[in-house]
Amino acid sequence: MSADIKGDNQLYDDINVTPMLDLAYVLLVVFIILTTASVQGVKVNSPVTTAANNLAKPQTRAITITADGGVYLDAYPVDMDQLRTSLAQYKAANPALPVVLKADATAQYEKVMQVLEVAKKLDITEIGLVTKRAGN
Repeated sequence: MSADIKGDNQLYDDINVTPMLDLAYVLLVVFIILTTASVQGVKVNSPVTTAANNLAKPQTRAITITADGGVYLDAYPVDMDQLRTSLAQYKAANPALPVVLKADATAQYEKVMQVLEVAKKLDITEIGLVTKRAGN
């Protein structure tokens, strides 16, 4: 009888770290996914303004103009004809299509005007200009 009790109460010298490693790997994967999901769009240096209210509406289309004059629609490079065609399709699906224009502070003014002319010809009236708040 004493042999049975002694066999059931053995002390363990090591700890099973497998569940701890599984948890560490899951946390690592979640961290990587969340970090890459937060990076979106094309990085530009926006101009600074004191009256900035940059709240985007759902289904808002973003047009980005880089310092070298590249035009992007929702992070995809486009030329003016592709921009016109894509915006016309979005406008057909949503007549009150909101658009935000995010241009680099050193971008050519002519390129900004070309994009605004495309929006005007398509009768897109809800256009927001993305800027930085002063002091940030």
